[in-house]
Amino acid sequence: MLDLRRVLASKPKPPVDANLTPLLTPWGEKIMAGEKDAATASHPRPQFARDSWMSLNGMWECAFVPAPDAAESWRSAEPPAEGWQPIRVPFSPEAPLSGVGRQLKPDELLWYRREFITPPLARDERLILHLDAVDWACSVRVNGRVLGEHVGGYLPFSIDITDVLGRHPGDRAEIVICVHDPSDAGTQPRGKQRLARGGIWYTAQSGIWRDAWLEVVPKVRVEELTLVPHQMEGRLTLRAKVTGPGEFVACVLDDDSEVARASVVVSRGEKDVQLLLDVGDPHPWSPEDPHLYGVVVAFEKDVVRSYCALRSVRVRADARGVPRVYLNGKKIFLRGVLDQGYWPDGLMTPPSDEALAHDIRAMRDLGFNLLRVHIKVEQPRFYALCDRLGMLVWQDMPSGGGTYEQWSTSYLPTLLRSSWTRVPDRSPHVWRLLAAGDAAYRDEWRATCEGTVRLLAGHPCVIGWTLFNEGWGQFDARAATAMVRSLDPTRPVSATSGWYDQGCGNFFSVHNYFRPLDVWRRRGRADRAFVISEFGGVSWAVPGHVSLGTSYGYEEAAGGAEFAAEVRELLARADSLEAEGLAGYVYTQLSDVEEETNGLLTYDRRVNKLA
Repeated sequence: MLDLRRVLASKPKPPVDANLTPLLTPWGEKIMAGEKDAATASHPRPQFARDSWMSLNGMWECAFVPAPDAAESWRSAEPPAEGWQPIRVPFSPEAPLSGVGRQLKPDELLWYRREFITPPLARDERLILHLDAVDWACSVRVNGRVLGEHVGGYLPFSIDITDVLGRHPGDRAEIVICVHDPSDAGTQPRGKQRLARGGIWYTAQSGIWRDAWLEVVPKVRVEELTLVPHQMEGRLTLRAKVTGPGEFVACVLDDDSEVARASVVVSRGEKDVQLLLDVGDPHPWSPEDPHLYGVVVAFEKDVVRSYCALRSVRVRADARGVPRVYLNGKKIFLRGVLDQGYWPDGLMTPPSDEALAHDIRAMRDLGFNLLRVHIKVEQPRFYALCDRLGMLVWQDMPSGGGTYEQWSTSYLPTLLRSSWTRVPDRSPHVWRLLAAGDAAYRDEWRATCEGTVRLLAGHPCVIGWTLFNEGWGQFDARAATAMVRSLDPTRPVSATSGWYDQGCGNFFSVHNYFRPLDVWRRRGRADRAFVISEFGGVSWAVPGHVSLGTSYGYEEAAGGAEFAAEVRELLARADSLEAEGLAGYVYTQLSDVEEETNGLLTYDRRVNKLA
């Protein structure tokens, strides 16, 4: 039965061009007051850490330059002579914590520049510039020379800048970066960003939005490290890519005591290393006991520190033939919450590691064991916190494509549940309906998907991948599922979340905001677990903690008591469905975001609405 009252309440509204009321989180407030720098003391990549690194977060300069041909000129344009202003990196210029408060337009270029002092380098050492996320396309020059470019707003990239530096330690060097970002005027993966925000769509951001940093590395070094656990056997497969010859040694530590060691001599010309380490009596990782093993890899003069965990996850039928999720061979019921990963002062950039830890702990305290990271790739420190704090993660791939046509991606599936399993996604005609008609978008989506799987594969908290959400930019989900399974056969895949199921992947994953919560079975498909991957959305705009006078949600509560009662009733109903075959759920959502006021926390994280 369709709840028309809820449907009408959630009908998309034209965006209102109103300024957001400034909101600061407690951590952003410290930055604005000068109590805390934007730089961080923790390593940007906890699973691939060397000692010789230096943060470049902090004050840079930026400039906005009109460029009608921005889509082509970002590769070759020259830096402007004037118009520079301070910007706090890694916050995008649209974010209040950047100090800029300016939206980059599709027909503009955004420039960055910063000087740094060259660290001392031995003859066999190199200096690497790391940019962990730049939205969307950028070219990078150092000391006047273009050294590289990158396309894609969610994945890190690195450039060896050694050959353009001065010859003496203490020489000054200049980094200049040119950025082009069309946001939703383009087709690239962009998640929830829109130039005209409103409802479920949020302020578009651009430029550097994750860590910028330098690293001194040996010429002969480890380039990549992948750790694959075999929980039942108590073993760990270590794969690495290296440059140069030498002895490769890997150690596994448990509470600082060595429990496994293996080594191999790498010959000149070899690049791939694989070792099998026997940990012995395995101590599995779980939300209740998030046990981590330390890993140290030494390759000649290079030393890399990492960590891993022994855990397994799969979907299989229980004793009654009902598909369930099993963690370390034990059935687990997924109690999840949708995590948009937005902040009023930093947008997609959290104001601090403490802010991320606050969200994770708040959701654990409310009884959730899973976060669905919604069509965004977070910074590595977020996943490391989930690893240490015992929070499961269901990772979405960022969505993109052209303009989403309301009938195909919203109205039809809302009104006709039968459409959810009757729209094949393998034809160019359907690709166009679902905003996936651009071949360049499809290529970039595949590259972003592959890069995300490789980036996060070592995190035990990540227990599954979601490929497409509500048809946004969806195309050939069967092929995408096969690609991800070939990259990572150790985790379940949710091919489609919401609707337009293609009968592939490990889940029949539905969104249910408008009908009574229930378990829906697909005839003849008892091999996939049923999950409600979005539901709820009860709205309460807490006075003094909202961004706009208007609010958006699926059902508006009159106040705190009514909000808490309705949310708890929905969660209790979802919990009761475990006995009827439900494998898990994801409640919408962790926090308010701009016009959306259906969070369990306010946007500024100062009020827990269920506390």
